[in-house]
Amino acid sequence: MSESTELRPDVVAAIVGVLKGGDPAALPAGATNAEKTAAKDAYLSEVLAERDKRDRQAHAWELLLTRSYDEAPTWQQIFDDLDPQVHTELGELYDALPAGAQEEYARRYGTPSGV
Repeated sequence: MSESTELRPDVVAAIVGVLKGGDPAALPAGATNAEKTAAKDAYLSEVLAERDKRDRQAHAWELLLTRSYDEAPTWQQIFDDLDPQVHTELGELYDALPAGAQEEYARRYGTPSGV
């Protein structure tokens, strides 16, 4: 007897939910190997995407916080203190910047293309 190759999105989503720490009792009965594989691939893709996002955010903060401040600085002060050479790199990290930094970047340099 062969397994169906048609994936049931609800079954794949339920398996992903369990992989993320959900209740194993939520697993539907009769999940196919293809559905289990699709769920594993979806889960791993999400994990890698989150890791990449965190890495990009950490790098953006490294570029933004180049010195210490006695009091909490404004985004304008932070951008005033930046080395002009980092502007291009910040544009490449625009989607990973905090909202306030995105606003200040866009005010100064415009929104990067492709965003």
